[in-house]
Amino acid sequence: MADFDMILKCWGPVEADFTTYGGIVLTRLFTEHPDTQTLFPKFKSIAQGDLAGNAAVAAHGATVLKKLGELLKAKGNHAAILKPLATTHANTHKIKLNNFKLITEIIAKVMAEKAGLDAAGQDALRAVMAIVTADIDVTYKELGFAG
Repeated sequence: MADFDMILKCWGPVEADFTTYGGIVLTRLFTEHPDTQTLFPKFKSIAQGDLAGNAAVAAHGATVLKKLGELLKAKGNHAAILKPLATTHANTHKIKLNNFKLITEIIAKVMAEKAGLDAAGQDALRAVMAIVTADIDVTYKELGFAG
């Protein structure tokens, strides 16, 4: 619980502007890890220089952060939230587990820079996301997806 609370105490600015933060997170993900951009068919053709400020990228980033917010507020009681997400990420999007680790690091950096998440909070985010990713892996295995 303490990890969730540590992250949630800095979540307010993110929640107040999911679109801006979402755009920053996905733009940085795609810039620092260009191969991740190819996992999003609707973003494949966007040039690196055009990612920042792209409304579609920001909107999808907002969706990602809203779901993360739901997971954080569930404080570990997230099966009902996570199962459908894991199922679509396995069956439809084919997203490997490593990509959740990559975006976790990006979110940690952005929250440190923009929302005041300190080093302990970043470690808390990594710990929470390690649990979430392990739970995603359980669903992946049930579905026969080698994530």
